[in-house]
Parts: sequence; C-alpha cells; structure tokens
Amino acid sequence: MGIFRRPRDASAVTPPAISEFWEWWAQARPTIEASLAAGPDQPEGETPGEGLSADAIEELSRRVHKIHPGLLWEIGGAEDRAPSLTVTGGGNPELRGVTERWVRAAPSGAAAGGWRFHPARQPDPEMLGQDLVLGDHEFDLEYVRLGMRADAGRARVHLTAYHPDFLFVAEEQQIQVAMNVLHWALGEDDVARWVGEVTIATESPIDALPPSMLPSVIEQVAEPFGEPTWLTGEGRTPRGHPARLGARFPLHRQDYPLCDLHVAISVPYANSNPDRLPVEPSSGALRAFEKKLAKLGDRAVLAVRETGDGLRVFHLYADPDSGVISELDQLAAAWSEGKAKVASTSDPGWKALMPYQP
Repeated sequence: MGIFRRPRDASAVTPPAISEFWEWWAQARPTIEASLAAGPDQPEGETPGEGLSADAIEELSRRVHKIHPGLLWEIGGAEDRAPSLTVTGGGNPELRGVTERWVRAAPSGAAAGGWRFHPARQPDPEMLGQDLVLGDHEFDLEYVRLGMRADAGRARVHLTAYHPDFLFVAEEQQIQVAMNVLHWALGEDDVARWVGEVTIATESPIDALPPSMLPSVIEQVAEPFGEPTWLTGEGRTPRGHPARLGARFPLHRQDYPLCDLHVAISVPYANSNPDRLPVEPSSGALRAFEKKLAKLGDRAVLAVRETGDGLRVFHLYADPDSGVISELDQLAAAWSEGKAKVASTSDPGWKALMPYQP
C-alpha cells in the first residue's frame, strides 16, 4: 500500500494568469467582437477563431498560453447563437482542473456581454452535417460512419471511424477528423468518460452508424452506472497476508474537475481475525469513518480502499482550495484505534488510480 507524503504546501494556487486573462478580456472584448464582425484578415487555413484578425488571434493565444502552454482555445457561435469561447486541455486530464478554474473565474450575467465560456469542447451536432477543411482537403462529414462496440465491463464504447477519403490522406488528418466528429457528437468531457479505443478504417465497418447515433449508444452504456458501484478484489500484502481491495467504478476525472490532490488516509484497526483483516467492532468503526468521507460532496471523492495487515488506506481525490484537507485531518485525529495519518500529493492526472482501472 503506497503512502504519500504531504508536501509542505499542498494547496493548488489558482494561477495569477487566470485573473490577468479576465482583466484583459474585459478590455479586449469590444475589439474582439469588432474583429469578428469585420471578418478575417489572416492567411487562409484552419484557425481556432475563424473571423478574428491575425493580431487578435496572436494576443488571445498569448494570454491563454500564459495560463498554461498546453491549453487550446476556439471561438464558436453561429449568427443565430451567442458567441462562445472555449479553453481546453485538448483531452489532457492534467489540465482539466486548470480550465475549470478558468471558467469559474469568468464574468457572468450582464458582465459576460452575451458570451458563453466553456472549459471543454461542447457537443455541436449541427457540425456533423458540415464540411471540415484540414490542410488542402475538404471532408464532407455526412459520409462519416462509426463502428461501435460496447464494453460493459469497462463502461466504454470502442469505436472504428471511417470516411471514404481516409484512403487519400495521412494518418494525422484521419485522427483529426475522427476526434472532431466525436467532440461534436458528444462533447469533450463525455468522450473522455465513455469512449474507449478509437481506430481508423479505410473500409466501412459492418453495421456502422452515423455519428448522430453515438449519444444514444453512450446513453445505453452509461445507464447502469447512474449510481456509484464498487468493484472488489483480493490479493496479498507485502507480508503475505490476505488483502482486500475496493475501487469505485466508474470514476471519471471530469466529474470532479477541481480535485487535483491525491489524499491517502491510513487508518489502523485494533480488532482483526487471524488473517489480520478487520472484525467487529473495528469493521463497524471503519464503515462509520467511510460514511463521513462520503459526506464531503464534490470537495473530495473516495476512489479506492485497501485493507490488510491491520491497516485500511482510503485513497481520495480532493479540491486543495476547498478547506477539505483540514476536515480530513480532524477526522483522522478523532480515530480511536491508533494513530491515523493523512498524506497528500498533487496528482491532477489521477495517475495513482491507473493500477486500479479495469
């Protein structure tokens, strides 16, 4: 069981560049809107803000990259829809918390000026009937078909993407088409939640469906997991004694975007059987402790519990700026069957959970 040492300062500080971005945006928005109304003067080619001037694109990119160099942005909104600005980590789970903090600092109401702000690409089914230009090739998305294979054991849908023009373009463009289609069909967060493997086909898969059908398939896969479930397993501790494992499934990073901190609470128990697994009254006390963890709301989520050799370790992901760590310290201090310890480390990509994924 891995125990994580708490860094001297475990709190994630919202980057000052986010505040600076919104201060700049308030001043720059009229210029950006005027640029959109006037049309582009940048060279031909794909840009994230179609209609913006080259100067506006350069400055907006600089401001976004100052928050984090791995972020992407795009401006959307048709003539009959409000304009929108999306800042995204491009599917990188380590950046999901950054974009969430960015959007939560955004202006709202009248201060937003009619704009909508998103921390991940949103579904846009209307785009599935349009043409997508990548480089010197134009893809008619009406011809995209998806082979879909549900994987109930992993709560995923594996996809095979096909377009007849895939025969004539490089792999990079094939993948770009597929990912754009998936994001427009589902939105970036639901792609991360429910889509498994994505492969490219140059021949139409058997029983392939248009991308517009993908949300219905995802809904069927997701329906059994409306309430949290737990997967359980057994193993051995480093000392060779029996160990028990429980993992919440499925658990999606996108549902807890601010929870960047991995917290391990090690709780010793006094009453055990010959295999050093807990028995009453310790087992009841551990259940009561876990119920208290479940009441923390979206400030912290219990992901995994490991039990063996007289110790239960609760693995959680927590919002470091919510004050929840002090509450966890108090819970640990109140444990009466030995000295409970709380340790934490920054893990915005939830990498510590990888060994527990099905």
